[in-house]
Amino acid sequence: MRIKYSFSPTFVSFVLLFAALGCQTAKKPSAAAPSLPTTIPPVKPAAPAPQSSSDAVVAHVGDATGEQSRPISSPETRPDPVEELIRKADKQYQAGLDDSKAGRNASAKEHFEQALNLMVGAPSGMRSDPRFQSEYDRVLEGKNQLQLVALEQSDSAVEQKSQPAPIDEANEVTNYPVDPKLKAKATADIQATHSDLPLMMTDQVAGYINYFSTHGHGTLERALARSGRYREMIERILKEEGVPQDLIYLAQAESGFYPYAISRAGARGIWQFMASRARAYDLHRDFWMDERQDPEKSTRAAARHLRDLYNQFGDWYLAMAAYNSGPGTVQNAVKRTGYADFWELYHRDVLPKETRNYVPIIVAVTIMAKNPNQYGLDAIVPDREIAYETVKIN
Repeated sequence: MRIKYSFSPTFVSFVLLFAALGCQTAKKPSAAAPSLPTTIPPVKPAAPAPQSSSDAVVAHVGDATGEQSRPISSPETRPDPVEELIRKADKQYQAGLDDSKAGRNASAKEHFEQALNLMVGAPSGMRSDPRFQSEYDRVLEGKNQLQLVALEQSDSAVEQKSQPAPIDEANEVTNYPVDPKLKAKATADIQATHSDLPLMMTDQVAGYINYFSTHGHGTLERALARSGRYREMIERILKEEGVPQDLIYLAQAESGFYPYAISRAGARGIWQFMASRARAYDLHRDFWMDERQDPEKSTRAAARHLRDLYNQFGDWYLAMAAYNSGPGTVQNAVKRTGYADFWELYHRDVLPKETRNYVPIIVAVTIMAKNPNQYGLDAIVPDREIAYETVKIN
């Protein structure tokens, strides 16, 4: 067995001195002394103890023993660029809201535009962040609402690009008087009307037929005239997507076929898409364009959305109600009552007011549009279909 010895320099010096004295005292002949190492390997320093995460990081510089050292501070946490952008945009947005409430519309518009410019100028990598998109939608809707207020207050509203959505006006009508003779006539009309949507006569439907025969008659006439611009395209797409073609009257009630119609809630286009629902059906929207206002693309998206809702609820009245208030609202109402029937939900008052009015409005418009001679609509001349071409660009 080998035993390895290591000696300190002090110990070696002591041994040599002792040997020299011994030789002089004992006077004995000395044998050759074993050679000792001229260099001593350095002692390996012990491994440093592990540090806790809160300790400062220490870097050792210099020789192997780490005699020289200097602390290095932990890197500072960088601010989240998306949150920083949202903070700046929100500051402008809130200032715009304050100015809007105070009636300073010009200043409010400037603040909203500054907020939008901050969002639009953001690096492309930020735009996929859900927080960014949520803030962008909020700021854009704030500006849209300001435009809508200005539109309603303007004397030249007809010349403006955006139009108030007709559905808002109809939704303000509640419990419109029922004309018994008109109701009886409409009931008879239903029996002779071919429709791929279920048509049912109730007091609510009869009330809206009375409304569109009187106060709302001009709105209905204008919508039927404008329908000529898009009817062929809409019916073709509804057929391709496998949904009832009479759903065209949902668009008539919603927007009057104005592509630039905007509701008080911020819904836009012929089919009145909200921003979040538009994204779910691939309608692109940014500072420069809004495909909710594209008649063909929005029609395709609406047909697919309505088909999905029908597949979920198995009933076209519930599907239309869900189109208005969202599938979650209708699903919750069904669960609360145990009834998957629109009229049961109507009478139990478990749906929002606008949704309770929504389905009767569409049914009333459908009955009247399919029986124009009965309701003084036979003299309407539909607009010519819009001619257009599709061009792909890079």
